[in-house]
Amino acid sequence: MTYYIIMAAMIIFLCLTASSISNKMGIPTLILFIGLGMLFGSEGIVGIQFENYDFANYICSFVLIYIMFYGGFGINLKMAKPVAVKASLLSTLGVILTMLITGVFCHLVLKMDLLESCLLGSVVGCTDAAAVFYILRAKKLNLKNGLASLIEMESGSNDPAANILTIILLGIMQGTDIGPIPVMLLKQLIIGLIAGAVLGILAEYGLKKFQDMNEGLDMIFVFAIALFSYAVSNLLGGNGYLSAYITGIILGNAKIPNKVGLVHFFNGLTSLFQMLVFFLLGLLAFPTEVISYLLPALLVGVFLTCVARPLAVAILLTPFKTPLRDQIFISVAGLRGASSIVFAITVTVSGIGAGNKIFNMVFCIAMLSIAIQGALLPMIAKKLDLIDDEAPVSMTFNDYQNDTDVKLLNILISKNHPWIGKKLSEITFPHRSLVVFIKRGFEVVIPRGDTVLEPEDIVILSSEYQEEPSELEIQELTVGKNNEWIGKSIAECDIPKETIIIMVKRKEGNVVPSGSTVIKANDVLLTCGLRG
Repeated sequence: MTYYIIMAAMIIFLCLTASSISNKMGIPTLILFIGLGMLFGSEGIVGIQFENYDFANYICSFVLIYIMFYGGFGINLKMAKPVAVKASLLSTLGVILTMLITGVFCHLVLKMDLLESCLLGSVVGCTDAAAVFYILRAKKLNLKNGLASLIEMESGSNDPAANILTIILLGIMQGTDIGPIPVMLLKQLIIGLIAGAVLGILAEYGLKKFQDMNEGLDMIFVFAIALFSYAVSNLLGGNGYLSAYITGIILGNAKIPNKVGLVHFFNGLTSLFQMLVFFLLGLLAFPTEVISYLLPALLVGVFLTCVARPLAVAILLTPFKTPLRDQIFISVAGLRGASSIVFAITVTVSGIGAGNKIFNMVFCIAMLSIAIQGALLPMIAKKLDLIDDEAPVSMTFNDYQNDTDVKLLNILISKNHPWIGKKLSEITFPHRSLVVFIKRGFEVVIPRGDTVLEPEDIVILSSEYQEEPSELEIQELTVGKNNEWIGKSIAECDIPKETIIIMVKRKEGNVVPSGSTVIKANDVLLTCGLRG
């Protein structure tokens, strides 16, 4: 038992190291995780014998619930609303068109059975949310024309359509009575949508109702809600992944307590889960078998990227007069990854004869897609002039935002401050910041370019949230009972000119300070100043 625990810990350490290497070298992290799995596998250096597709299917299906939930949680509806119709069409009809076009190609060129060809097409019909999210965030890409939101929303919501098509085709191939296909499709979609929406609203109400819930407990509550949403939908005959995704969207766009804590929790959780899934997929793959399917997989991958996906995108987006360059980028951004491989595992455990072939082909297609398409995505965006340097990619995602998009910063103009006597137009303020107003005693001054700053002015800046600059240091200073500042106003205290007090914490409530704020015993002063 101890041996296995040590082995698990070592694998996690190696995955974290691989992630660090990936960030420095620009190699897709997911590729390195799978590579580690193959190194540990039966044909690798460590030689772990692992062929349990059933176990892998359970683990991957469980993990996919949280990838779907957190994909929804990160969708910013305000940013996604203008592209919601396009994204919805791509994530439903787009998957169906991709499946049909790819299926016909595999049947005619690779001489596969028509149902097997369509099954392969349905499995690779979905794009991979985790890969797309990673590239957009890691490369800090924000795209023009709302493309980042469109791709984010499509890749996060097309797994249910691929999953439904895979279930239908498997049912037909196994001779299972699944009833009328249109009825089954509608049932899966409608129940999934309703179950996800109802449970999302109830979860939001619960989190607001019990705001005093311990931060750890609210994370456990949301963790359970994602599982419950998936299970209830499945039990009622709906699509569980769609339900989890919708629940995530509702909670991600709701004003709930401790939202930032939830983001950090699910960031870490989904990162760990992705390590686990991709390592497990690498462990499950046999390199000698994978290589034997490399050529047909390459043919399907090239056709999928250059013909099937672009054709589906053109059919659905041309009526919206979407520019050609946008369509080209959306086509290239259709990366295949973990979701496709997970669905391929489902095909393998179903017992149909083509299961092993489909798994190995999908494995190759996904690896080639992440390695080649993923690496080329930033360059293609630049070539097509689609990178928006004026807007940060953080505006696309909820997980980079709290309740507000800006932070307010108070700057006290002390008696020796270098800005005294200068016009606002002569001062260089921080990037992406704006002077909102100036507090001058009991007067509020509306700023203009020719407004001159005076001693004891307090300049209120609004600024986009950014990480704390490395040269600044934020500290808490507790005012003891014998402190000489007690009873004095902030303006009267001997505070270094390079340090400002940005907040005073008191039992009765926090105070945004001004020069006239009087310091009391047991106050906690939040200060910001230069390091060293």
